[in-house]
Amino acid sequence: MKKTLIVAAVAASFATAANAQSSVTLYGLIDAGFTYVNNEVAPGSDKGSAAAFRLSSGNLNGSRWGLRGVEDLGGGMKAIFTLENGFSMGDGKTQQNGGQFGRQAYAGISTANMGTVTLGRQYDSVVDYLGPMSATGSWGGTFFAHPGDLDNLNGSVRTNNAVKYQSANYGGLTFGGLYGFSNQAGGFANNRAYSAGLQYANGPFKIAAAYLQGQNTNATGFGAVTESHLAAQTQRTFGVGANYAIGPVVLGGVWTQSRFQDSGLSSTDRYNNYELNARYALTPALAVGAAYTYTDAKGSRVGGDNDRARFHQVGLQTDYSLSKRTDIYAEGIVQLAKSGAEAQVFTAGQAVSAHGNQVVISTGIRHRF
Repeated sequence: MKKTLIVAAVAASFATAANAQSSVTLYGLIDAGFTYVNNEVAPGSDKGSAAAFRLSSGNLNGSRWGLRGVEDLGGGMKAIFTLENGFSMGDGKTQQNGGQFGRQAYAGISTANMGTVTLGRQYDSVVDYLGPMSATGSWGGTFFAHPGDLDNLNGSVRTNNAVKYQSANYGGLTFGGLYGFSNQAGGFANNRAYSAGLQYANGPFKIAAAYLQGQNTNATGFGAVTESHLAAQTQRTFGVGANYAIGPVVLGGVWTQSRFQDSGLSSTDRYNNYELNARYALTPALAVGAAYTYTDAKGSRVGGDNDRARFHQVGLQTDYSLSKRTDIYAEGIVQLAKSGAEAQVFTAGQAVSAHGNQVVISTGIRHRF
């Protein structure tokens, strides 16, 4: 009898240890609030434009839920996976063109000293390394994106069929790269994408650079990029950014350039974004932030005609934490378009302005679980 009890106790101990080495976590984020947008195109209005008042989802971060798993394989090696769904709080519908796990879906191997390799639908290196230097890729969120989010610092476009490598941290230096396959027989370069980036952190100082290239984006429904905001034969995005923390204040700056060859709008489009941002933690719970972006857009038309447009965008935000998981926020963004261009604060598919300016005011609550 005693031997039986001892064997049972040992078996239970091994089972407990095995369970401790493998885990699956349910996580998520819910962001919902109210948004005012002025000067939207309104065909039924006498003025041709009107203001919109909306109950909105994802004002700062897209609402989501996901599963994250890890299994300890021993020797510092782990098997990992992430499945992440995006949805709208307003109507409960799935986002990202209806994909069940449209935000992220990947599995891979992680090692303590060599880094991580993953396969699936993932973010590119511009999002991973350069995005955190910007307001939109860190505290600012959706509406702080550069015009059209054409440099993808907001991470609104993912890469399908991707193999991705991210290094371990080597004295503050991290780096990585991604390749997204076209998955097309006889069309290896038809709708493929690749990127690379690096970041170096030393105390209060961080600096990063990244590069992204896509070929024939949106050309097929099963290639690397199926949701590009501006499809082109060739897309190149690259940039650098840095930030510096001075006590409770973090100052940052980012420059990006996105080039689109044979986009359908013209033979060449080029967008330069210059951003300055700052965030001040007034207390552990209360923070304020501001960002300014100047965008210089140039288009070279077939036949030699050149078009040029300029955008000035200013954003202000205040955020108050009710707890470690829940906060409330209020923000305002103003975008002024020059040279006959139409303003459009990045409002996730809403209409462009009827004139050269647009104002967005948003307030809401965000909860993480």
